[in-house]
Amino acid sequence: MATSTSLPETQPQTQPQTQPTVAPALTPAAVAKVKEIMASQTPVPSGLRLSVVGGGCSGFQYSMAFENGAGMMDKVFDYEGLKVYVDATSLMYLGGARVDYIETLEGAGFKFENPNVKSTCGCGSSFNV
Repeated sequence: MATSTSLPETQPQTQPQTQPTVAPALTPAAVAKVKEIMASQTPVPSGLRLSVVGGGCSGFQYSMAFENGAGMMDKVFDYEGLKVYVDATSLMYLGGARVDYIETLEGAGFKFENPNVKSTCGCGSSFNV
């Protein structure tokens, strides 16, 4: 008669709860304009950095800059071949935001629509959460 040895039961390990990473959305117009501007740079950068920095009349403001590579704490998103780098802190503020490029009779530029924003200033370039 065979004897069996019972192994101690193991409990499933639970992962710590983390907020899901929600990428900021870039419209096709925004992607096309960034690619157009990037192509005119020498040397051509590898991607675009979106970030939130302290400043402005409401406390925070958006920043867009070209980058040659991802940082150690960056999340990298791909939009039709355009690499977008967002650091972990900025992602808390930019998650779910929408970036568009608009052209009107008054001017042209990138417009951020961010569901995380509680208030903005009159100039429209800074915000508070």
